[in-house]
Amino acid sequence: MTAFKTTPLRRARPLAALLAAAVLAGCAALAPTPQTPEQIVEARANAYWAAMLKKDVPTAYGYLAPGVRSIFPQDAFAGSRGSAVRWKAAEVSRVRCPSATKCLATVRIESKSLVGRGAGSTVPTYFDETWVLQDGQWWLYINV
Repeated sequence: MTAFKTTPLRRARPLAALLAAAVLAGCAALAPTPQTPEQIVEARANAYWAAMLKKDVPTAYGYLAPGVRSIFPQDAFAGSRGSAVRWKAAEVSRVRCPSATKCLATVRIESKSLVGRGAGSTVPTYFDETWVLQDGQWWLYINV
């Protein structure tokens, strides 16, 4: 019976295959997973409201749909956001997309009234925002 001799090359092949599999698995783990429209809209709506809470009008204005921006100047947008209320917090609580190009983001706003009998009290409010897909990007659509 002849003894089977292993050469360094034969011993290296399984190790090389194992190493290649580990590298490919690592690359697959690093590849971004595609996001759903709901996830994209939630992230963009939360970013919009983060800018609004900071009173960062240029950033918030940048989330408006291009068609809205074309007829609604930034200074008009800034003036339309109200001064009788102070927003304390905002968060998207739900996103649903009735079509491939339209999503509704339900936003929970906590605001502090500055006028009337309720002045100083914090009030939570929920409302829906319309987000539209245009040229591969989701934009906030508002009526002006």
